[in-house]
Amino acid sequence: MLELTGILFIAFLLDLIIGDPRYRYHPIRIIGDGISLFEKILRNIGFNGRGGGIFLVVVLVIVFLAVYLLISFGLYGFYYPLGLCFDLFICYSCLALKDLIHHVRPVAHALETANIPEARERLSEVVGRDVSFLDDREISRAAIETLAENFVDGFLSPIFWYVTGGILTCLSGYYQVNVAVGFMLVFKIANTLDSMVGYRTEKYLQFGWAGARLDDCMNFFPARLSLFVLFFGTLFAFMHPIKGLRGALRDRLKHDSPNSAHAESFFAGALNIRLGGPAQYSDGHRSRPWLGIGSPDPVPIDIKRAIRIIKYSAGVTIALSFAVIFLFVQVIQERIWY
Repeated sequence: MLELTGILFIAFLLDLIIGDPRYRYHPIRIIGDGISLFEKILRNIGFNGRGGGIFLVVVLVIVFLAVYLLISFGLYGFYYPLGLCFDLFICYSCLALKDLIHHVRPVAHALETANIPEARERLSEVVGRDVSFLDDREISRAAIETLAENFVDGFLSPIFWYVTGGILTCLSGYYQVNVAVGFMLVFKIANTLDSMVGYRTEKYLQFGWAGARLDDCMNFFPARLSLFVLFFGTLFAFMHPIKGLRGALRDRLKHDSPNSAHAESFFAGALNIRLGGPAQYSDGHRSRPWLGIGSPDPVPIDIKRAIRIIKYSAGVTIALSFAVIFLFVQVIQERIWY
């Protein structure tokens, strides 16, 4: 239990202090390079339909998980602390909380100084939509939406799967951190697949189907868990958790995605703003429904308020993770004792 919680806590601290540095051999970048390579190979041999996409997902999960476990077991066998350091490195690489806040905060600052071109440029670093014609209200909406969505994708979901893997190791009687980190890594593979091939364009509609569905499945429980985490994060931030929950219960299923509107609708309610609406993405125009309909458009201060909620919710996530791991370990130990 100490190793499971210790690695997660240190990875969380490293993310808060250092963030997610960009370098050539970042594990997530390697996954992205692998996706590009295998996609190119499959398309060159004509395996570019739904079957090819399913094959892509299966191969990527098997290859990257096998490579990770091979390195991890090898390091543990050679020198146990070295294996722990490697798992800590992978766990830390799968979290992206500070990086998200670091990219969104300058958007609010640029808007406060009425520097719309700067705000658009900063926003373009974290969103996939066309920002060239966005006004200050639309920029604020996009910034808060990406905070909400990426809190789940970049922080809550990886930790959820880490804890899930940790619990399964406890149930099996083995306290091996690499199982927990392996679950976290599989989620990041799914999430990276969705961001690279999960588009509804002619090129990816069939080929990217499996990657997008895997990401939907792995985000299903974390997206719903986010309402609980955000409720207490908003409470500790002295804002409006009840309004956030009401907004989420009303609007959480309005998007085509089964998951993306959960956190967004909570923020819309908690901040008393409207989110969603039509947007131009790289793969075309999307007419999304409004979340928090009837509320005013967000302003720059709402971005800062959303960041405050994210920070407190991150603390709630870590505390909840430790509590769940501790509870399961205690229950299992009591069953073994008796």
